[in-house]
Amino acid sequence: MSDELTSELRDLAAEGETLPALSGAEIRGRALRRRRRRRTALAVAGGFAAAGLALALVLNLGGGTDQRPAPAASPTGTPSLPAVPDATVDLSRRVISVAGRELPLSSGSEWTPTGTGRMTVTAKESVKVMPGSVAGIKGDYHLKVPWVIEFSASDGTANYIAGLTYDEKAPGDYDRTTGWIGLRQADAKWLYGQLSPGSVIDVEGTAPTDTPSARSTSTPPTALPGAGAGSGTSGG
Repeated sequence: MSDELTSELRDLAAEGETLPALSGAEIRGRALRRRRRRRTALAVAGGFAAAGLALALVLNLGGGTDQRPAPAASPTGTPSLPAVPDATVDLSRRVISVAGRELPLSSGSEWTPTGTGRMTVTAKESVKVMPGSVAGIKGDYHLKVPWVIEFSASDGTANYIAGLTYDEKAPGDYDRTTGWIGLRQADAKWLYGQLSPGSVIDVEGTAPTDTPSARSTSTPPTALPGAGAGSGTSGG
């Protein structure tokens, strides 16, 4: 008796079944069919296992189309960009550009040049009292300067924009202040309404060399207290 026939008989006995009244040939046929079914099942299972292994190898070796998610971007962040200035002072051209307009200005004299850099408006005063010497003229008296806008650099150095009422011919033509920026009174009033604390001002360039006729004094005037005139400090 073959091993398969013996196995079949043992399986039937284990299941508690009564042995069928079959001939040896029929029993061998049944065993042959069961063996074929087992081989088919094993072949199918082996095929699935081989396919899975092949897929794993392709993915690990980089073959085919890579569907794996891209690695997360490095959390370095994007550095903040500088704010777009609300006003730009061009000392070389003697103009301040604001909201599409260009206003003529007069800046610091050759003794007290206006500092450059990025500044921020910190305060405004409709009228500020200044000594005449501070304003850039001779005389032991005080002046009421209108439409004063104070702005500061990152190191705290302050400067001013205001109406140059005592010499409205200077803005756009020559420089005669002690470092602060002087405008015609009407322009200073308009600018006063455009800028507020927190507004950003860029001061750029270098003032042209004054002609002798443009100089208001023969000696260096006193600088405006707290102003950035002559410091050349950049506002960063």
